[in-house]
Amino acid sequence: MGNGFIVLDEKDWEGATPEQRDWMIFKTLKSMDDRLRRLERWNKAFSFAGGLAGGLASAIGIKVGT
Repeated sequence: MGNGFIVLDEKDWEGATPEQRDWMIFKTLKSMDDRLRRLERWNKAFSFAGGLAGGLASAIGIKVGT
């Protein structure tokens, strides 16, 4: 799991007990949730920065245009 993904193939799945399969599903969903939380945090930060930059550019454009 070095790159953050859990890689399973059919052999792993077929050889696993129901408890192991449940654990594999849980770990995969937990990993996906963690990654989405990080992405959402960055999305908010970039949205804020983009809004700030757009507002400043708009204010400068209004000042220069008049």
